[in-house]
Amino acid sequence: MYEGFFDIEEELKKLPGKPGVYIMHDKTDEIIYVGKAISLKNRVRQYFQSSRNLSSKIRQMVSNVQRFEYIITDSELEALVLECNLIKLHKPRYNTMLKDDKTYPFIKITTNETFPRILSTRELKKDKCRYFGPFTSGKAVNDIIELLNKTYGLRTCRKSLPKDTGNDRPCLNYHIGQCTAPCQGFISAGEYNELVDKAIDFLEGRYNGITTRLREQMKEASDRLDFERAAQYRDMLESVRYISQKQKITNRDMQDKDIVAAAIDDTDCVVQVFFIRGGKLIGREHYHMTLTGDETRADVINDFVKQYYVGTPYIPSTIMLQEPLTEEELISGWLTKHSGHTVRFVTPKRGTKEKLVELAEKNALNVLTQDKDKIMREEARTVGAVKSIGEKIGVPDIHRMEAFDISNISGVQSVGSMVVFYDGLPRRNDYRKFRIKTVVGPDDYASMREVLTRRLTHTTDGFDVMPDLIMMDGGRGQVNIALSVVKELGLSIPVCGMVKDDNHRTRALWYNDHEIDISKNGEEFKLVTRIQDEAHRFAIEYHRSLRGKAQIHSVLDDIEGIGPARRKGLMKQFKDVEGIRAAGVDELAEAPAMNRNAAEKVYEFFHTKNNNLKGE
Repeated sequence: MYEGFFDIEEELKKLPGKPGVYIMHDKTDEIIYVGKAISLKNRVRQYFQSSRNLSSKIRQMVSNVQRFEYIITDSELEALVLECNLIKLHKPRYNTMLKDDKTYPFIKITTNETFPRILSTRELKKDKCRYFGPFTSGKAVNDIIELLNKTYGLRTCRKSLPKDTGNDRPCLNYHIGQCTAPCQGFISAGEYNELVDKAIDFLEGRYNGITTRLREQMKEASDRLDFERAAQYRDMLESVRYISQKQKITNRDMQDKDIVAAAIDDTDCVVQVFFIRGGKLIGREHYHMTLTGDETRADVINDFVKQYYVGTPYIPSTIMLQEPLTEEELISGWLTKHSGHTVRFVTPKRGTKEKLVELAEKNALNVLTQDKDKIMREEARTVGAVKSIGEKIGVPDIHRMEAFDISNISGVQSVGSMVVFYDGLPRRNDYRKFRIKTVVGPDDYASMREVLTRRLTHTTDGFDVMPDLIMMDGGRGQVNIALSVVKELGLSIPVCGMVKDDNHRTRALWYNDHEIDISKNGEEFKLVTRIQDEAHRFAIEYHRSLRGKAQIHSVLDDIEGIGPARRKGLMKQFKDVEGIRAAGVDELAEAPAMNRNAAEKVYEFFHTKNNNLKGE
């Protein structure tokens, strides 16, 4: 898919010596491996050095790598957490997958209780508790919890307080001076929560008080020649140091956010968008913008937000920006109405959120400074290719192209796919899947009519924006179907067909009732091929996910009035679909759970023109 546009040897030279995550793609652009590195330059290069003693699995993986990308982080810890997020999301075939989804520990303070406790957990919940982390060391987490409980006298019991106050004797921790015994009413809720606030202060980064105390205790123990105790204090200090390594890749509030930052020079600009979903950074996209004059970074951010979110179906509730918008209230209200939920813009000035924006800017700057030549090539194969297609068919100013495809096997589980390319690049957030509802059997034309009608009449979730060009996977027949739907709906959208040769490879375009040749060496040809392959891949992927059961069962599922009981009865009586197909109405009616009416529907299904195909 990317052959001829990504020079691996050239890209290896541009790798930064910084921590981060690298992502390997195959020729279909599928992610096949995700890894982390303390130095991207050193780690990624190792894969492509023939002299290295690589395992057979890694050699096979490298042989399938068509391109790679990377995300810079501020620390190895952040790279580790991001790697975990991306592996869980994409499930790359060459990564070893953990079956347990709960990987990293968090520190949880049960602020939803009158007398909160400090716990270790591996699961984030929206339960009004405070969460800190994730951390990569379970031992360090347990050490810190123990330290905070001892330092501030916090309870470790599971009693429901204040309901159970006074029901039992105080525990051992109270007698050895490590608990303030709220279970006995020896401390008020207000006094107790002041101690909890001090523990929260520590977890938020204010360590000086405790670390100073630990160092003093370690020295005192050492002076007494109590080296075992001194070692315990040393280990506690090390745990504090470990906990102090903050990371920004996973956010405790578990909200969906976009992070937008830009890097600019005299003539060019790169805008980086980080996608945080469920509190986790799961991916990013960068966009190249050409400057026309003396635009500031704030101007770029303002223009980008308006252009980007108008055509995006999903808009998160929070968008964090590098610079405040000049028309923030107006744009916020517009996107709120557009998305159906409140959308707010935030320009963080301090803390973790600001660091996350800085990280997005750092990645944008890296793309801008190291990948300028690649950007130029990318622009030629994307925007340039789109312009070339527009010139060939006589349709100027094309940006948004939508391509459609149908997938089924003998009419079983028919599905449609819609892929979106904007300025020659896939906009995967806009992809849509359609399960065919009104068509029985393998009728691609009728299925395509349904898909197009549903798409062009759907005006919510970002689809009030119509395509500049509809691309059909096929020639005259598919184009005519699309044109008839467009006309019936009173729309004016040009439709172009992607014609294939006998080997199912792109050959030409079909527009205005005639075929238009495109050079196999031209960028427009390669773009059409990418669009066609992507539409087909997306449809096949959805079809396979739905099929699940054996195809023979799905065939019976497509018959009106044939549910699980009748399907089971037919299979028991006739053994296979060919037996069902060969049976007469009377024979079908005698099968378990069947009646005359159902038998007639089964017979009609297998003996209509569209369904009279050999079953598998």
